[in-house]
Amino acid sequence: MNLKKILVLMFALLPASALADGIDSGDTAWMLTSTALVLFMTLPGLALFYSGLVRNRNVLSVMMQCFAIACAASLVWVIAGYTLTFGDGALLGGLTGGMGKAFLAGVAADSVSGTIPESVFVMFQMTFAIITPALIVGAFAERIRFSSMLLFCMLWLLLVYVPVAHWVWGGGWLAERGFMDFAGGAVVHLNAGVAALVAALVMGNRKGFPDKPMPPHNLPITVAGACMLWVGWFGFNAGSAIASNGAAGMAMLVTHLGAACGSLAWMTAEWVKFGKPSVLGIVTGMVAGLGTITPASGFVGPGGAIVIGLAAGVVCFAATQMIKRKFKIDDSLDVFPVHGVGGMLGLLLTGVFVSGRFGGMGLPEGVSIAQQFVVQLTGLLATLIWCGVVTFILLKLVNAIVPLRVTEEQETEGLDLVLHEERGYDL
Repeated sequence: MNLKKILVLMFALLPASALADGIDSGDTAWMLTSTALVLFMTLPGLALFYSGLVRNRNVLSVMMQCFAIACAASLVWVIAGYTLTFGDGALLGGLTGGMGKAFLAGVAADSVSGTIPESVFVMFQMTFAIITPALIVGAFAERIRFSSMLLFCMLWLLLVYVPVAHWVWGGGWLAERGFMDFAGGAVVHLNAGVAALVAALVMGNRKGFPDKPMPPHNLPITVAGACMLWVGWFGFNAGSAIASNGAAGMAMLVTHLGAACGSLAWMTAEWVKFGKPSVLGIVTGMVAGLGTITPASGFVGPGGAIVIGLAAGVVCFAATQMIKRKFKIDDSLDVFPVHGVGGMLGLLLTGVFVSGRFGGMGLPEGVSIAQQFVVQLTGLLATLIWCGVVTFILLKLVNAIVPLRVTEEQETEGLDLVLHEERGYDL
């Protein structure tokens, strides 16, 4: 056999990924799966989770909001969101990326991002842009006009989510400072939580809150949605490795531990305070644990994940009691105390448990725990301030165009009939 035949045989035996111009088939397969899992978190996961928590006259309105956001955010991401987050160049002094990839210009079937097709990376990041504004829906559930919600969420996506995502993941100033947010503690959870708190304050409480009981109308639906969120979160966190490797595997493990420990801690805190553990409590603790482990998921080990999950359950439970019982703020479905407080807690604890002495992946060379903690605090405060100020301005702007709230009579009748001429239940 001559040399030419030997070389042909060698290339024929190589895996397809090695021949595909830098694309790794294993990484690509994992990222396709992760993308589907993250979209599954919003539709149907979050839609079911939220819709079970509201009263039965508003069940369809919450589902409609989640569904419409998924559709509209997809277009906004393609038109401008992706390029402003990850595009080359900079606008407004580095506030966002450049416009070179508007309408996905240059993103073709053979375009590559790392070891995966760029189209897959675009789609994966799109699912994050979908779920983040959808999380805010829980703050103003049962009282916002559908048109106002849609306008606000799309403006918020461009003017709040995109800049912060660029700072953290698109090579912006926080990334340059070594800020650690593996899968969205600041970009997703803190952003959504702060926006939710501002929205609840601007819009005011629901009619009858806090004196009138407003229990969830269908907890089995909420539990079903919570289970979907737990499974989908593996794509959310482990997928953020953007590869099928050890980092993804560890992110999946610590994600699961964070959820389990958050559930148990919240259940126990509730059991001690009220004498009985509730189904609503254990699933809310799960979401708190997941949101809190999110920024740390690619940086900490199992020990750190257990501590972070336990802390999430206790701290977020206390925050929920404080927001609704002490301050009487009607963040309807507890978006700020669960996602906002969880995001802050996770970001700060990431700076501690990333250290190798706690089983983490290790700090950058020459960086101490104290120094990394300061970097984490800087990113936290920058996100909180930017999101809080811009969200407030957007809410006032939208209210000047289309009133944010329905009337008291419409609120009493329910948004399903008033805004959509449909009923969730017709028995």
